[in-house]
Amino acid sequence: MATVFKWTGKSAKGDVVRGELTAASKQEVQSYLRKQRIIPSSISQKAKPLFSSGAGSIKDKDLVVFTRQFATMIGAGLPLVQAMEILSKQTENKAFASIIGEIKNDVEGGSTFADALKKYPRIFSELYSNMVGAGEAGGILDTILIRLATYIEKAQNLKRKVKGAMVYPAVVITVAVLVIVIIMVFVVPTFSKMFAQLGGDLPAPTQFIINLSHFLAGTGGLISLAIIIGTIVFITQFRRTEKGRKITDRIILMLPVVGVLFKKVAVAKFTRTLGTLISSGVPILDGLTITAKTAGNKVIEKAVMEVRQGVSEGKTIAEPLSQAKVFPPMVNQMIAVGESTGALDNMLDKIADFYDDEVDIAVTALTSMIEPVLMVFLGGTVGFIVVAMYLPIFKLITLIK
Repeated sequence: MATVFKWTGKSAKGDVVRGELTAASKQEVQSYLRKQRIIPSSISQKAKPLFSSGAGSIKDKDLVVFTRQFATMIGAGLPLVQAMEILSKQTENKAFASIIGEIKNDVEGGSTFADALKKYPRIFSELYSNMVGAGEAGGILDTILIRLATYIEKAQNLKRKVKGAMVYPAVVITVAVLVIVIIMVFVVPTFSKMFAQLGGDLPAPTQFIINLSHFLAGTGGLISLAIIIGTIVFITQFRRTEKGRKITDRIILMLPVVGVLFKKVAVAKFTRTLGTLISSGVPILDGLTITAKTAGNKVIEKAVMEVRQGVSEGKTIAEPLSQAKVFPPMVNQMIAVGESTGALDNMLDKIADFYDDEVDIAVTALTSMIEPVLMVFLGGTVGFIVVAMYLPIFKLITLIK
C-alpha cells in the first residue's frame, strides 16, 4: 500500500531541502532522492495514511480518464495549472483528486510537471513520468498524453486477456476438486457402512476408494490441506526473492502451452512499451531501462538489459536481442528492418499489434484445449468412483442369481 514519507536532505548545492513523497517503502524514497541528486539525512513515515479506508484505490481506469481529459484541455490551449485545477475538482476518486491538487501545487511552486509526477511512483510509473518529461521538453505534451492513454488501455486489454486465460481453468479445476472431495468425504462412507454390514472381501478398486475416503475424512485430509497451503505459501515467498523470481519466471516460459502464451505477452509488452517511448522522444537507453523494469519477467528483463548494454557500446538493438535468444527470430528481423529504415517506433507498434492478436489466438486455443481435458479428468474420476462403489453390488446380484 502506498504511504506518504517525509524526508530531509542536502541538495547538490549544499542547501537543506525537505519534502514528502508517496512510495511503497523507504528504499523507494531513497532511490528517488538519489536520482534527484539529494543526500537524505532523515526519512520518516507520515502519521496519516495516503488513502483512508473509504477512499478506495486508484485504478488504471482513473488514470486513463485523467490522462485523456488532461490531453484534451492542454490541446485546447488551457494552462497546465488551470487544467489540473479543473481535474482535481471533477475527478470522482477523492484520493486521486487530492493527489492531482498536490501536483498542481508543486507545479505552481516552480516544479516541472514530470518532476511533480515522480513524487507518486506508485500511481505514475517511470514510463509515464519520463514520457511526460519528453513531452514537456518537446512542446508536445498533449500528443504524449494521448499516446500514454492509448498505451495504458492496450496494456489493460493485454492483462485482461491473460487473466481470462488463467481464471477459467483455475475455476474449473477448483470446482472439479470440490466435487471429488465431497463425493469421497460424504458419499463413499455411506456405501462403506453398507458393505461392512454385508461382510466378505471387496473388489480392489472399491477397497482403494474406501481407504482413500477414510484417509481424506480423517487426519489425512488435514495433512493434505496443510501440504497444499504450505506449497502455495512457499512458492509465494520464494517468488519474492530475486533468485526465486528468476527461477520461476524461467520455468513459466519453458512450460509447453502456458509458456508460449506468456512469451507472446512478453513480446507484445516489450515492443509496445519501447515503441511508445521512442516515438515520444525518450532517449533509447532510458527507454530500454524503463522497458526492462516494466517487463514483468526476470528472464525478459535480463535480456533487455543486455540489449541496453550492447546499444551503449554502439551496437544495434537487433544484434544483442538475437543473441539473447528470448524472442522469436521474426521479431529480431523486423526490429532490424525498422532500425535500418529509420522507422523503428512504427515497426515496434506493428509487432505489438500482431502479437496482441497472437495472444487472442493463444488464449482461445488454451481455453479450447483445457476444457475437454478437464471434462475428461472430472468425468473419468467420478466415473471410476461410481463404478468402484457399484462393483460389490453387481457381485452380490450375481451371487443371488
